[in-house]
Amino acid sequence: MSRPRSDAERNRARLLDVAVDLFAEHGDQVQMGEVARAAQVGVGTLYRHFPTRQALVEAVAEQRFSEILAFAENECLPNPDTRAALTCFLTHVAQMHQTGRGLSGAIEATFGSTAPRGPLAVELLAIGDTLIRRGHADGTVRADITVDDLYMLVGALAMISRGDVGDWRRFIDIILDGIAPR
Repeated sequence: MSRPRSDAERNRARLLDVAVDLFAEHGDQVQMGEVARAAQVGVGTLYRHFPTRQALVEAVAEQRFSEILAFAENECLPNPDTRAALTCFLTHVAQMHQTGRGLSGAIEATFGSTAPRGPLAVELLAIGDTLIRRGHADGTVRADITVDDLYMLVGALAMISRGDVGDWRRFIDIILDGIAPR
């Protein structure tokens, strides 16, 4: 298979950047034509890269989860203090949902959930599992806490920060105190 032309790569990147901004601002109300106009490309160019609205939202979601994964790997995991590493990860997730409320809404409207899917979901679970196992080993996380518990709490945190229904920073403190040994 041949490599995409550089102008095609630039168009795809511009379409994704514009879609992220539009979804963040307008949520699920964004139409494909709006994305093409804002990216200053033809609708045909948009549909060549993203044949359906679902494909566009999926690419936007994948980009978001890739960014969360990269942040967790580069900024959170290297911190040897498990509580600080968990705080870093949870804070970043909350900030992503708070600043991207409309984007979260578009992802949820398209897929029924804002949870990551596919290989990125597996990689993000592995990050959480690493943090939980580190916490078990250094005594900062209760022995009965699992990665599934962590992601249940991440889901609640995402809903709080996205919905602006409480102080998500305080909720992070409650999470961390709740998973700490008694």
